Amino acid sequence: MKKVRVLHVSTAHQPQDPRVVFKQCQTLTESYEVFCALPHADPAVAPDIHFIRLPYYRRVIWRILITCPFILFRCLWLRPQLIHVYVPEFIPFAYVFRLFGAQIIYEVQENLYKKMHLKAVNKGYLLEQAFHWFDQLARRHFYLIFTEHGYLDTYTHLAKPHEVIYNYPLLTFLEPFRAPYQPSKEQPSFFYIGWLSFERAFDTLIDSLAILKTTYAQFVVHLFGRRTFTEVNLEKLPNFACVRDNLRFYGYKDQRIAFSYAGGATAGIALLKPIGDYPDSYTTKLFEYMALGLPVITSDFPLYRDVVERHTCGFCVSPYDPVQVADALLYLIEHPDEARVMGQLGRKAVELFYNWSSEATKLLSFYKLVLSQE
Repeated sequence: MKKVRVLHVSTAHQPQDPRVVFKQCQTLTESYEVFCALPHADPAVAPDIHFIRLPYYRRVIWRILITCPFILFRCLWLRPQLIHVYVPEFIPFAYVFRLFGAQIIYEVQENLYKKMHLKAVNKGYLLEQAFHWFDQLARRHFYLIFTEHGYLDTYTHLAKPHEVIYNYPLLTFLEPFRAPYQPSKEQPSFFYIGWLSFERAFDTLIDSLAILKTTYAQFVVHLFGRRTFTEVNLEKLPNFACVRDNLRFYGYKDQRIAFSYAGGATAGIALLKPIGDYPDSYTTKLFEYMALGLPVITSDFPLYRDVVERHTCGFCVSPYDPVQVADALLYLIEHPDEARVMGQLGRKAVELFYNWSSEATKLLSFYKLVLSQE
């Protein structure tokens, strides 16, 4: 029997995006014929998915003027029965597919109502107004997926059914990178993956590392992710010069490269300040560290405390207090047996509660619901 054809569309995600490619699209391939349009898409990443390579533009205006029309031209002939949209700029273009009978899912991965002002680019009055208009269209006419339950405080009075599908780890993806917990006390290492920004408490982290250096001068921090601050901003941090040689900046890398550096780490770091939608949203790396068997150091948001303190898998500290952060780092270095137990408890919690299996079931059920509608 011929499979139903579905199309996933993003003008912004990376070709190895773990949620879009490895979790959602690969989950769907058993039941659907999956096409995925992504910037610089690489067919070798996942052979069961039909990738469509898009150009990439950092600025939304060029995505609207060039990439979105290109997607229409390239994909309309596919006649997919369902379009899964990940970016608001494609919402008006999705209506063309709707005219040909396709159902549309719009996935909300960040609450731009609370985060637009934090953007370094793609901000301004006209773009904000366009986003509000596009977003209202989606609320009225599309099915919605949310990556966090906290977004439902903003997204109310939706016209069609919706689902919350968390970005929990895919254990089979992470398993090759899980190693026995054997940190070095002489040269402790710490692991971070994600955006690097002052909103994500990078300035606080630098100050805490300067404190740590007075006791452990040879530590290393592996930092994977794009930096939103400039080199000038970095140099202005009072303690950056003190710890510069202890930091390893790798930039954005495929997770399969990044996670290979987690082996031997003392802890995974996931600090965020209570800005925008951060206090209402799980940071995915929290669960990824837990899945790798690492104790975690994260922010003291109630949402995070409910996970970390309930499962005794690390420390929740103030993202503004470098002394608290340094104390947590120091404790984990000097108490490796306790840290190992924290990592084991975190791993067990992910296996029981915070893994992709439950979310995959919700995704498949939601697709069936959407496709059953006329």
